Amino acid sequence: MAPDLPIVLVIEDEDAILALVEDALEEGGFQIATAKTGEEAITLLKGDLLPYRALVTDVNLPGRVDGWDIARAAREVDPHFPVVYMTGGAAEKWPVLGVPNSILLQKPFAPAQVVAAVSQLLNAGSQQAGPA
Repeated sequence: MAPDLPIVLVIEDEDAILALVEDALEEGGFQIATAKTGEEAITLLKGDLLPYRALVTDVNLPGRVDGWDIARAAREVDPHFPVVYMTGGAAEKWPVLGVPNSILLQKPFAPAQVVAAVSQLLNAGSQQAGPA
């Protein structure tokens, strides 16, 4: 992995969607790390092995940990951690369960939308980190 590209952690259990999102983000100038389950994603986030810059997660995942839980865990690591949710059927829960300043993409979405969402959140975060 090239050290200068931001690393995005993508959590998606459907291989076809994962491949689509991975390709789009790589073309958009990001490195990708992936997880298939929420448990695996939280282990990666809290493990500090890689400097993840953003999270793109499916909401409905196999196992006990869903995308809402992963985002909350990411925000425990960094309160401004960029979070993009992907969902086919849980969009109505986003206002209640989603973390603040996150973006939700309703499936199916265009690959470019995920790149735009991650870029938008990273840019907003870099502006917040500027001088007071």
